[in-house]
Amino acid sequence: MPGVTHDEAPLLADLMPWSVAPLRPGRGWPMGPDAASLKARWDTFVRSRGPDREALFRPTRARTLHTAVAQLPGHPGGTGRLAKETGPCPEPVRVLHGPFDEQWLIPDHRLLDVARPELWRVAGEGQLFAVEQGYVPGAAGPAVLASGVLPDGRSPAGRPGRIRPLFRRPGGLEPNVAPGLLAQLSDVLGREVAARDLLAWVLVAGTGSAAGCRVPLTRDAGVWARGVELGQRLLWLQLRGNGERPKLPGGRRPYVRAPLPARPAALSYDTEDEVLRVGDEGVISPVPREAWEYEVSGVRVVERWFALRTEAAEAGTLAAIRPGMWPRAWTSELLELITVLALMAELAPAQGELTDSLGPGITGDELRGAGVLPVPDTARRPASVLDHHEEGPDGQFALL
Repeated sequence: MPGVTHDEAPLLADLMPWSVAPLRPGRGWPMGPDAASLKARWDTFVRSRGPDREALFRPTRARTLHTAVAQLPGHPGGTGRLAKETGPCPEPVRVLHGPFDEQWLIPDHRLLDVARPELWRVAGEGQLFAVEQGYVPGAAGPAVLASGVLPDGRSPAGRPGRIRPLFRRPGGLEPNVAPGLLAQLSDVLGREVAARDLLAWVLVAGTGSAAGCRVPLTRDAGVWARGVELGQRLLWLQLRGNGERPKLPGGRRPYVRAPLPARPAALSYDTEDEVLRVGDEGVISPVPREAWEYEVSGVRVVERWFALRTEAAEAGTLAAIRPGMWPRAWTSELLELITVLALMAELAPAQGELTDSLGPGITGDELRGAGVLPVPDTARRPASVLDHHEEGPDGQFALL
């Protein structure tokens, strides 16, 4: 039986049918790479009065100082009007701000134009998110990345993709998988296939297209097993080791050879010596060329990560409140980012070899014949997950 062509491969949108569009914050100041700066911004905001507060807030049609909204699920942010807010800053939480860039966010629904509450309801322990990357024809980089923290879905270039939780309910319950798909794959492959196995396979085999990410499915149990094993390694790296920090072998680990300056303004790379220069004085090496050149949607990840921490902000805005000097934590994060990208790049040859030898495949037509496709409309909508009250606008409660 011949292999499946790209256009015959099922869409990720059919395999993991419930998806959510990217967040639309509406203003940049509630998010940033430094949690202390977010708290300082909030304090400046609540100390301001009248027109000054409105100017700092930056109203939009979706959010003004008088907009009434419910709490973000799972977070005790205020629900009173921001015009009268005087309380402390809600504790910032980790979010994924585009590929490989964990930042901080003030989890207050009043600050975010479109926060996607349905994502917040299912986030937490046991949850993983598959994030489709913006499709740019001919551009290098993965079609799908995974995250353990809530992603904002931002794409560094091109059209933003969708966010697909692996589970439809909190606590890792009810896989967000086409009904009957896992059973069908288990039957064809002769081995049990779990939702996390499918996600691992998607990370390895998913390819971008104008129609959305396509995922060729092999019928070869051996190829499937190798793909899942490789995908689990990719997943481990993208989750930053699940508490066990990824490391390159001794002699290849990047180190700070010369201290980074207090306010680095530029980043450059010496290919021959594998040296990353941070500002005029900072030196990190060895930095594998593959890590420096690693791209998502055609944009170099390391350069983008650095730019988001050093680009000038408009004077007098809350976004201009930021660390006066380069924090030590950012250096550690940069070293970890380099390590993760280098290890990801090392897996690329094995990934290419596997996707070139998938063998006989499972087509969309076969899934339709098995009754897996088309998926029911209910599978594309969020589950009803609430068995508790959530605070609504102005402190009112509602059971949804």
